[in-house]
Amino acid sequence: MQFSIITGDLSKQKTDCVIVGMWDSKKLAPAATTLDKAAKGAIAAAAATGDISGKVGTSLMLHGVAGVMAKRVLLMGLGDEAKYDTHTFCKAITSAFKALKPTAVTDVTLPLNTKLVNDLAHKVEQTVIAAIDAAYRYTATKKSDHKHVGKSLAFHLDGKADDNAIKAAIKTGEAIGEAMQLTKELGNLPPNIATPAYLADTAKKLAKDYKFKCTILEKKDMEKLGMNTLLSVSKGSYLPPKFIVLEHNGGKKGAKPVVLVGKGITFDTGGISIKPSAEMDEMKYDMGGAGAMIGTMKMVGMMKLPLNVVMLVPTCENMPGGNATRPGDVVKSMSGQTVEILNTDAEGRLILCDALTYAERFKPEVVVDAATLTGAMVIALGHVTSGLFANDDALGAELVAAGIAADDKAWLLPMGAEYDELLKSNFADIPNISGGRAGGSITAACFLARFAKAYKWAHLDIAGTAWKSGADKGATGRPVPLLSKFLIKRAGV
Repeated sequence: MQFSIITGDLSKQKTDCVIVGMWDSKKLAPAATTLDKAAKGAIAAAAATGDISGKVGTSLMLHGVAGVMAKRVLLMGLGDEAKYDTHTFCKAITSAFKALKPTAVTDVTLPLNTKLVNDLAHKVEQTVIAAIDAAYRYTATKKSDHKHVGKSLAFHLDGKADDNAIKAAIKTGEAIGEAMQLTKELGNLPPNIATPAYLADTAKKLAKDYKFKCTILEKKDMEKLGMNTLLSVSKGSYLPPKFIVLEHNGGKKGAKPVVLVGKGITFDTGGISIKPSAEMDEMKYDMGGAGAMIGTMKMVGMMKLPLNVVMLVPTCENMPGGNATRPGDVVKSMSGQTVEILNTDAEGRLILCDALTYAERFKPEVVVDAATLTGAMVIALGHVTSGLFANDDALGAELVAAGIAADDKAWLLPMGAEYDELLKSNFADIPNISGGRAGGSITAACFLARFAKAYKWAHLDIAGTAWKSGADKGATGRPVPLLSKFLIKRAGV
């Protein structure tokens, strides 16, 4: 997708569609007012019909507006003018591009008010992300039933602006948008294609494209390292597990890296503790954490971040079978701690705990993992906000702030001794689940925390935010924006 900056008379811009806004009071926003003058009141008249409320998420497409050279004018709702902020803008622009999806529009013009200097660059960045996201089509195993929207997007500026800042915002938006596309594609691919080997091959391609160091640990390597909890999950599958390591050495030599860890269960039946059959097809997205970390590494490469970043992805299937791990089995983790497996469907923490132990060898500045870990998180926070846990308050606050800046929010939840005490076993150092359902997301985080004591660590439970069901079924690309903002700020870019 091509992005550009233009100026001049908005009404004379030749484009498939120009997007302008209106408030829920029926008042036109500045750019819409400008076009309305050229159109001799036609846009205001259309807004007055009641076909658009002006609430965020609403829109009205106008064709062949007299006095305007754009083929279409998309009027988008901006909500309450008094409460308008960047978050509202992000919601409105996302809805606008969604409205363009079924159309034949290929180039778009979006006017931005340069008087809003404080967040103009941020709005450009968010628009670029939304445009790339809207242009995404899943076509790997089916023909697209939509026209391809968005070959180009021009930002129309009505006054002086810092071109360098705008160009930098476009560059950042492109990197995050393309990273989200990769994450979505990995999550949407069927599990017979997006296997552990496929994730490893994707990582190898990124390494080639962006000069990352790539290491793929095979089963025999994991056995030598004592990654027995990870291997216990893969035992029921004929597909061999992989442990993917990507290293970006963009920072100062010897500087401690940020380590990213992603859960890569490419299909989760629950194992012997098998899941109900309804909606089990969606368990292909149980590698959402791995997909997000692989996508984030693409952003790191595109941005050439001056930061040392390491990605670890333990990946395998969780299948039943004659060799599958049983409830009641006890295995020794790479850390030396023994784990009683009470439920084989609590497998994500088993592959992550060995990865968290492996992370110690990099002497990390911080470690952040992402995983579609617990159904309890969906009950707690729904599909809006990701769950966040941290053993360091400053790191937790940093990630919350990154989520707000990216419009990809996370909520910091508690851990502590009271919850940790729920993880007791008569037969091992720790069970893989607690004695009951209460606080399931918290006790899962407490389990992981036992393996992350050597460094500052945070855990993102994205079970409710990495995937959508229903009519919009598919991967969302989250939490790539949050992770990207976190790394970009750490890199000082």
